[in-house]
Parts: sequence; C-alpha cells; structure tokens
Amino acid sequence: MKVTGLAIVPPPAAANLPKVTPELLASVLARYSRSNQGIGAILDKVDLANPDASIDRILNFVDYGHASIGGLTGGLAIALDDVSMWLAYKIFEIAQMADGQESSTRYITMAATNLPTPEELGIPADLAPRWSAVMAKAFAAYNAEYARLDAAALANPSLVRLPKDAKPAVVTRLRKNYALDRARYFIPLATRTNLGLVQSSRMWAATVKHLDSLGLPEAARAAKLIREELLKQSPRLMKHSFAEKSYQTQAQQELAESLSLGLARLSTQPLADEVWVRVDRDVPPWLAETQPVSEALKHRANRYGYQGRATRRMRVSFAWNNLAIAELRDLNRHRTGHRYTPLIQAGFYLPPEISPAGHTALLEEQAALTRELMTRGSAAYVYSLLLGAQTPFEHSTHADKFIYEAELRTGMGAHYRYAEHLSAALREFTRQVPEAKDWVVEGTAEPE
Repeated sequence: MKVTGLAIVPPPAAANLPKVTPELLASVLARYSRSNQGIGAILDKVDLANPDASIDRILNFVDYGHASIGGLTGGLAIALDDVSMWLAYKIFEIAQMADGQESSTRYITMAATNLPTPEELGIPADLAPRWSAVMAKAFAAYNAEYARLDAAALANPSLVRLPKDAKPAVVTRLRKNYALDRARYFIPLATRTNLGLVQSSRMWAATVKHLDSLGLPEAARAAKLIREELLKQSPRLMKHSFAEKSYQTQAQQELAESLSLGLARLSTQPLADEVWVRVDRDVPPWLAETQPVSEALKHRANRYGYQGRATRRMRVSFAWNNLAIAELRDLNRHRTGHRYTPLIQAGFYLPPEISPAGHTALLEEQAALTRELMTRGSAAYVYSLLLGAQTPFEHSTHADKFIYEAELRTGMGAHYRYAEHLSAALREFTRQVPEAKDWVVEGTAEPE
C-alpha cells in the first residue's frame, strides 16, 4: 500500500495570488468570519515567510472547534495505491463528502499476484493457505469465463449490443466489456485497486479516525499512512484523526450484526430479486408544498437539470435484498443520504451466460471459508467474499437524488445489472408517485 498527497499548483495567471498552506487558508478564513476588515487587511497581517506563527496567532484568537476550521482547508488530494477493493469500498462509504475515483476492474490485473498477503489482511495464520488457494481458484474461474465469453462474442457478434455503424475498435471494446461484465462476479473483493479522493481536512480527519477504529490491519495501516501524508499539509487539524471509542463501539456492533446475519443467511444459491421503496411526502402544515411534481421535473433538458421543490423535499428510501458486491461498489458511491449494508453473502449471483454447475466446487469451498472466518468472529471474513456475493443494501435520500441515480444507472453505457435493479426501484417509485412517470427518463442501458 502506498499513499501520496497531491498539491494543486496555481496556474501562471494566478501567480499574483497569495500562496497559502491549507491550514493557513483555514485560519485566515476563520479570522475573516470574526472581522469586518475584509480579507485583504487580514492577509496583510500574515507573514507568508513564517506561516506557522501566523496560524498559531490566529487560532489562539479564534476559538472555533477544529471541525469548523478543518472544513475551510479546501480540497486535499490523496491517492492510495494497491489497496483492496474492500478498503476502497469502505472509504467511499465513510467519506460521503469526498470527490473520488477508483480504478475500473477493466484496467487492473486479474491474478492472484494482485492480492495483498494474508498477513496484511488479518487472515488467521492457519487459514492463510486455504484462503490463498480459494482466491487463486476464483481468479482462474474469472479468466476462464472471460476467455470463453470473449470467444463466444467474437464468433457470434449478435450476443453484444452494438451502436449502429460501430467502428472495429468500438466493436472490440464492447465485446471485451461484455465478457468482463459477466465474468467479474468471480473477482475476489480482496483484489488490489487504486483510488484517489479530494476532501477537506475536516472530512479527512473523520475518515482517518473511522478507518483507525475498524479493527482491521489494512484499515489501520491506511489510516496511519494517510495521516502521515496529511500531517505535511494540515498538521494541527489531523491531530483529531485517531481511533475513538464511539467509532470503535459502533464498528464492533456492526460487525456482530454482520456475523449473525451472515451465518444465518450464507448461501451459494442466487436470490430472486426483491425491491423495497418508501416515499415520504409529508411536509409541515404551515409550509405546504404547492408545486406539482410535473412542474418540478419537466423543465430539465437531461438528468443534470435542476429539479423543483416538490422532488427536492420528498424523502425516498430504497433497498434490494440481493445486490451483488460488483454493483454495490458503484451504487455505494452515490454520496447523498445514508447507505447501509451488512456486507454478507446471502446468495451468489451469476449471469445467465455462466452455468453455476461448472463452479459448484469453488463456490462451496469459498462459502465454507467464509463460514469458518465468521464463526471465529473474524472481521477479515470480508476478504473471502467474491464480487458475486449478494448482500442487502439500503439507501435513504431525497427524490431528486433518487431520480438522478435511476436515470444514470439505466442510461447509456450502464451495466445491465444496474439497469435491472434501478428499473425495478423506479417502477415502484412511480407506482407511489405516478405523476412523475412521464418526466423521469428510464434508459435501456444502451452501449456507449
């Protein structure tokens, strides 16, 4: 694992602007909020040759808490190389205010050599050989199915949905995507990936504190490395980034719940699709909502258009019983509201193009390993999961955000399984809010 901090260099046109560190920026803006002098007068008092003294002087005067000041540091960029897909998923779950990107499964190495060691993940020593063997077999299954599906699509191009007049390079790319998007359910959640995030010092401190409280070696190491990197840019504010009792207690309770549910529901059989949607349109009696839903939606040119009050005030919770981790990794990145999953294997999804009969031994061996880790109460059970593991997933947000997600995840280039899940949720939403039906654009996941 490697953590790198990235500094934003101002363009030449901005060379005349004061160059301040993130903490100096935060302290100056904090002082600005308790002054009527204007920002220029405050900056005139700052000694840019000795910024630390200026920061301490301002912070001694401004008695704001670290959180309110930490949020003023601007975007601090951190890149994390060679972390597991589980850790990437967890960081996106925790860092709800971050902007970020993760390496696509289409561009990372799919081989057992691209796994952290069992020791790095906290796999019990006596189970390490067994874990390594299962992971190797999972990669072998992935590569075999990828090769088979790619060859089948090459021999029968009608298997792949192609745009009209697609050029040869596009045909090749979509054929390979067709194979990968179906074989990917065998990919281990422990596979190494990369991610980069940008957020303020305040949110980084909360993220690192949370990671440090999870009780998993990989998370603790990531917390340490991120903290060390951010201490170079925001040393005072990162002192609030260590493990803390409330975070630790909640992590322990959530682990206990996951272990209990996981042992009760562990299965290698696919789960039938179920969707749950609840819409809450109640508003205070002294602030009635008079805007029709149609008026909130019909003026948009596309999903990025601004929606009206009627949908912005409407609360929506939606959930699936069987979201595969392959889909969870992306749907988890929709940042608004609250997202929850116990991250268990209540079933295992394979697309219709792959026969589970040829992989029965692998799936049974993988499930037995997961059961053993869960029985031992090991948080490292997450590293025995494959991307086909189906887990319950719930997201609560507002209707404007839900509509955006539904249009995005059924639109051009969307993965076929995203489209199935979001189409089902959208049908239930429009049953409860029928006046939205004519104004929400459900796509067909056509190729891009």
